[in-house]
Amino acid sequence: MNTFRTNEVAKMIGIHVNTVRLYEECGLIPKPERQENGYRIFTDLHIEQFRLARKVLQTEILQNGLRKLAVCIVKTSAAGDYDKAEDLIGQYVERVNAEEEKANEAIKIARKILSGIEGNCEIEDKTYSRKEAADFLEVSIDTLRNWELNGLFTIKRRQNGYRVYTEADLQGLMIIRSLRCANYSLAAILRMLRALSSDPKANILEIIDTPELDDDIITACDRLLTSLKEAKDNALFAAQQIKKLKRMTSNKPTLTHQSDGTC
Repeated sequence: MNTFRTNEVAKMIGIHVNTVRLYEECGLIPKPERQENGYRIFTDLHIEQFRLARKVLQTEILQNGLRKLAVCIVKTSAAGDYDKAEDLIGQYVERVNAEEEKANEAIKIARKILSGIEGNCEIEDKTYSRKEAADFLEVSIDTLRNWELNGLFTIKRRQNGYRVYTEADLQGLMIIRSLRCANYSLAAILRMLRALSSDPKANILEIIDTPELDDDIITACDRLLTSLKEAKDNALFAAQQIKKLKRMTSNKPTLTHQSDGTC
């Protein structure tokens, strides 16, 4: 089995040498042996574990404990418990699939509500207070306030300054609630609502998953469906890496030093 120094590993993986040491400190790779002079000795096993870690942690998926589970997969593999790591990958893929289903279902709900709005020319004139609207939507008043502050909707006010919600407002808020429950970001929802205001027949699925070029911040939730797909693809890559690591440890090859680079 080949051996490498810290700087060689950094070049091979495409990271800074301090990041190599950070991965060791965080338990994301097996602890390398050291020479008498203190230099770390990394092996092919470490290189493959680095590749696994980089791939699994590549996508910032935070919902439903997915990020925590991803870290657990990497640490479990680094500890050499490959069977458990494979089980965790299975759990991870199941959760990602569930999130994908929820995200797609939210889009279907949004389309259905929009279709109902378009087909219903006579919407009741009944109005609601903020508390009544929050109770109807099963969200908190603070949630409604947050959505309004972020520009997702604008509510009319009575002469006394109190907000008044109409039936049309509630239908629009039901779309926002469905998308937020599926973990779409506020930015993604706002992008979709703006597009629909200018073109009611716009492709919701495409718009909500495609950040604009001038967006200041692009997060995983701004392209949720794409990120979930990437997360699943990365997990499947990790499953192959686990199989490779299992084969490497079962073969137990001898170490062959390949370089005299500095630590």
